[in-house]
Amino acid sequence: MARRGKKGSGADGQADETPKKQGRISQIRQAYTMTRQVDRKVGWVTLGFGLLPVVLLVVVGLLIGHPIYLGIIGAMLGFLAASFVFGRRAERAAYLQVEGQPGAAAAALNLLRRGWTITPGVAVTSRQDIVHRAVGKPGVVLIGEGPPTRVGNLLAAEKKKVARYLPEVPVYDIQAGNDTGQIPLRKLNAHLMKLPRNLNSTQISEVNRRLRALGGVNLPIPKGPMPKNIRMPRGPRG
Repeated sequence: MARRGKKGSGADGQADETPKKQGRISQIRQAYTMTRQVDRKVGWVTLGFGLLPVVLLVVVGLLIGHPIYLGIIGAMLGFLAASFVFGRRAERAAYLQVEGQPGAAAAALNLLRRGWTITPGVAVTSRQDIVHRAVGKPGVVLIGEGPPTRVGNLLAAEKKKVARYLPEVPVYDIQAGNDTGQIPLRKLNAHLMKLPRNLNSTQISEVNRRLRALGGVNLPIPKGPMPKNIRMPRGPRG
């Protein structure tokens, strides 16, 4: 009976693994299709980076008499290189697809790690200048989308409003975009992650509780695949 139980468990485990593998393959296929719409060379570039280590190490292996051993190492390195290159190009393509849409920064902010509370569209104008709010260990971060001058005024007004509710909490303001002084969308999250850590978990919960009264405007967030891993440098503090 015990042996039957083990076999059944093994069969169930294999059955569980099959949908997971199929799901991963489907995700890769979807990511490739989405990326190729923006980056027509992604397949050839990825293939090239994948084959290069294999070819180089096989050639070296032939010279020193170990082509199979070095070929296997080359295949592993090629897989890693191809995965890295494809991931980077897919990330760039995903941001390009939502860039310029109202609420694009909110879509990127929703990929932040745990510990952040995102409120899209806490302030919006008729010209579609937008301010989003993120609360985390740095404090309150206001992220504006729009032309620098217009959204700068909107950020300043929202910053004063938050300061009235939370005079003791650090408030940062950032502009997301491609104009001078703005943070590109693909670099936005890393910018936030490198801000100073000023609050603990209890303080963050209290800040969120007190900010609920300010609310938002339920701004629609652009749909579509977005990258999962983002690493970016810090920008200026507000």
